[in-house]
Amino acid sequence: MIDNLLKEIGNPDTIGITGHVRPDGDCVGAVLGMYAYLSNVYKDAKIRIFLEKPAEMYSFLKGYDQIDESFAYPGQFDVFICLDSGDIDRIEKADKLFLGARKSICIDHHVSNSGFGDVFHVEPEASSTCEILTRLFEDEYMDTEVARALYTGIAHDTGVFRYSCTGPDTFIALSKLVKYDFDGSKITDETFYQKTYMQNQLLGRSLLESILFMDGKCIASSIDRRAMDFYGATGKDLDGIVNQLQITKGVEVAIFMHEIGTLEYKVSLRSNGKVNVADVASYFGGGGHVRAAGCTMNGTFYDVLNNLSLHIEKQLKDAGIL
Repeated sequence: MIDNLLKEIGNPDTIGITGHVRPDGDCVGAVLGMYAYLSNVYKDAKIRIFLEKPAEMYSFLKGYDQIDESFAYPGQFDVFICLDSGDIDRIEKADKLFLGARKSICIDHHVSNSGFGDVFHVEPEASSTCEILTRLFEDEYMDTEVARALYTGIAHDTGVFRYSCTGPDTFIALSKLVKYDFDGSKITDETFYQKTYMQNQLLGRSLLESILFMDGKCIASSIDRRAMDFYGATGKDLDGIVNQLQITKGVEVAIFMHEIGTLEYKVSLRSNGKVNVADVASYFGGGGHVRAAGCTMNGTFYDVLNNLSLHIEKQLKDAGIL
C-alpha cells in the first residue's frame, strides 16, 4: 500500500499514465485527474497519457487533448502509473511501457486485482479509483481541474452516488472536491444521464428484446454486430444499458452483451446483492466488483448465456433465492 504517493514517485523526468481498455468514467477521471495533479507537482517533467480515446463527453477535462492513442514511446519512463485496471492484461497496448519503466505503480479498487507492478495500492472497498486518489493527493497540489476529474470518476462508478459501493469514505472524498469551483450537476447530466437519439434507440431495442429467466431473477439482452453496424454504433454507445436492465423489479442479476467479433461478446454483469458477479466474470477470464463486473466470451448469445447461467444459478440457490 502507498502511504505517500509523491515519495513513491520520487523526482522523475518522465512519467507515463494509463488506464484500462474501453475506459469508463472512473478510468477517465483517474487518468486525467492524475495528469492534472502531477502537472501541478512536476512542472518540468514530461508527462504522457496513453489511453484509448474516451468519448467526446469527457473533452472538458484537462489533458483530454493530450491523450496518445498510439501507445508508442521510444525510450524508458522513469515512472509509469496504471490506474483502475484489475490486471495487467486490461491495459493491453500499454503493458510494455508499464513493464519497461524504471518504476511501475498500480492504483486500483477492483476486488479481482491481486496486485501487479513494483508498487501497488488496491482498495477493494473503495467506490472508485478516483476516491482513492482523492485520499492520496495532497491539498497543496489540488485545484479545480484535478477536483473536476476526480468528481467525474466517483460520480460514474457510484451511479451518481446511489450504488451500494457508495460509503462514508466516498462522501468524505466528495466533501474535499466540492469545495472547488465546478458544476457537479452539469457533469452528471452531460456525462452520465444524457444520451443521444441513437443511444436511446439502442437502449429501447435492448429493453424490448430482453429476456427474463430463472423465475424472473435474471434478465439478459444483447446487441449483435449487424445492429451495431446499422446504427453506426460503438461500444461506448452502449454505456448504461446494463444498469437500466438491473433496475427491473424482482431482478437479482442483469446481463448485457454486445458482439465485438465473430461469435465473440463483451459481457457486462450487474448484481443487486445476492450474486457476486466478480466471481462469475473471473471464471471466464474477466473481473470487476461484487456487484459490477465483465468479461469477454465466445459462442452464440445463447451459448454465452447458458455458460453464465450455470454459475449465477448456483449462487442464487446457495442464497436460497431459487
